[in-house]
Amino acid sequence: MVDTKTVKYDASAIQVLEGLEAVRRRPGMYIGSTDTRGLHQLVYEIVDNSVDEALAGYCDRIEVTIHKDLSVTVNDNGRGIPVDPHPRLKKSALEVIMTTLHAGGKFGGGSYKVSGGLHGVGASVVNALSEWLEVRVRRDGKIYRQRYERGVPVTPVEVIGEAGPGERGTTTTFLPDRSIFRSIEYNAEVVLQRLREVAYLTSGLTISFFDERSDREMTFYFEGGIVSFVRHLNRNKHVLQLRPFHVKRELNNCLVEVAIQYNDGYGESTHTFANNINTIDGGTHLTGFKAALTRAINEYARRNGFLKESDTNLSGEDVREGLTAVVSVMLPEPQFEGQTKAKLGNAEVAGIVQSVVYEAFTTYLEENPQVARRIVDKCVTAARAREAARKARELVQRKGALETFSLPGKLADCSERDPARAELYIVEGDSAGGSAKQGRDRRFQAVLPLRGKILNVEKARLDRMLQNEEIRALITALGTSIGDQYDPSKLRYHRIILMTDADVDGAHIRTLLLTFFFRHMESLIVDGRLYIAQPPLYRLQSGKEVHYVYSDEERDAILNRGDGKKWEVQRYKGLGEMNPEQLWETTMDPARRTLLQVTIEDAVRADETFDMLMGSAVPPRRRFIQTHAREVRNLDI
Repeated sequence: MVDTKTVKYDASAIQVLEGLEAVRRRPGMYIGSTDTRGLHQLVYEIVDNSVDEALAGYCDRIEVTIHKDLSVTVNDNGRGIPVDPHPRLKKSALEVIMTTLHAGGKFGGGSYKVSGGLHGVGASVVNALSEWLEVRVRRDGKIYRQRYERGVPVTPVEVIGEAGPGERGTTTTFLPDRSIFRSIEYNAEVVLQRLREVAYLTSGLTISFFDERSDREMTFYFEGGIVSFVRHLNRNKHVLQLRPFHVKRELNNCLVEVAIQYNDGYGESTHTFANNINTIDGGTHLTGFKAALTRAINEYARRNGFLKESDTNLSGEDVREGLTAVVSVMLPEPQFEGQTKAKLGNAEVAGIVQSVVYEAFTTYLEENPQVARRIVDKCVTAARAREAARKARELVQRKGALETFSLPGKLADCSERDPARAELYIVEGDSAGGSAKQGRDRRFQAVLPLRGKILNVEKARLDRMLQNEEIRALITALGTSIGDQYDPSKLRYHRIILMTDADVDGAHIRTLLLTFFFRHMESLIVDGRLYIAQPPLYRLQSGKEVHYVYSDEERDAILNRGDGKKWEVQRYKGLGEMNPEQLWETTMDPARRTLLQVTIEDAVRADETFDMLMGSAVPPRRRFIQTHAREVRNLDI
């Protein structure tokens, strides 16, 4: 370690990172991370630039190709990036855009009325984080090309041919830098979900996807826009209204488009977008939407006698039970939080969205009394259930840290009181719980055994859920409450680890727990607090040599290495088969264990998956099982 007291601090100590060097030094500042999420963000940045051309009315086709060498090509038929010399920098505008942060046609308000790539760093960041990148521009009857390596131009902008009549657009091909990303293997499903969203949100735009690794092709074009999007999200559910509510209106230079359809489920599925960017953390447009919906339904319920004078108003939770909604806004100067644009911050948008949605949805309820009655009846029933749940929740919340040892779940707490240093193992069964309690490090590891399978919260209201003993124990142990009352500052452990058997029952219990956390403590997943333990499948022993292995491939590699040893192979069917020392050594020791962090790569896709696996509609689940049955290995040995 350098002794900072001996280092001279003067002007010579000040570093200036030239060009795109800052991006390569701190990539997380620009794309969020260098894991799979950041890798896919590279594709989104280039696609967003093509979508901006579509929003401006100059592009109606985008093609995305993943090549066998893991490079990616994004092609559009927009105007083509300008190639003429920049008046101040005296070099091609193409090179300026690809090598200079905050350079683009989205700041002056002339080239683009609305834009998702507001920051002007998308293309240059992708360039900086790629081993190589090549841009081809079809413009003014010619085809131009320039190639870069790790953000540095290695060729000039040169003419390589003649463009056909009317041919125009931009083709960008890049290979992510292996020295920066943990892996450059793209997940086709994640890319497809993003492209599907963009196609729903941009009427008249055709998006094609090609994956050369599997010869897979898919094209998206949705005439119905976000109404089709909502129907797609509800396709496995029983809906309360055949035709979704839809409004599209421009107010104060902001275009607001919203689609709403209720179903008979208990969860909420609201997805927000700003200039076609999926704002997964919401923002002011979501705030305005929620306020408008709550106000419109409450006023209708009172005018038509669904609520008496003595009744309290329906809460936001009540009116959003069973709601599926897409909220999309287009505005000239969006203010996003962070380069990955997860949250919209324009204060004026809340009032605009609230005004548009309140007026239109109020009219919709008045003009569709039968649909309105079904919706309001559901909201009133949710309110009654919420009141019952409040009493159950208060019972759970009253259990403080001093009472955790008397919980039905037999929580064995740790001595550490700093949540940042504490972790909770949620363990399947008393047998495994006993081994975990004996094998753990009591200073910072707490253990909560679960008896059997918890309730499937996808099919249950909050009041019934809170009657489940295991769920009450879990909520109390974590200390955060749930739903709208979730408070991350009260979380008692900053690492929650699910540890279940490696069999079909263990997988089911893990899925039930993941469903609970996704539906009622999603922020805990977003904050990176939830993990899945990876216990070994086998113990191999030959004399004093012992190996714990985690896959059949790893087992076979040891058994077939040709050293003449005779191995005794033990297959662990459950955690309870391990003694405390083995469980600590393989699954609980921070120095040797392997944990799988639970993340939400795509909230829409996660929502659909949980609904399909755990919801009440059987046919979609049957189709999924039939489709993937041949892929199952070691379901239950």
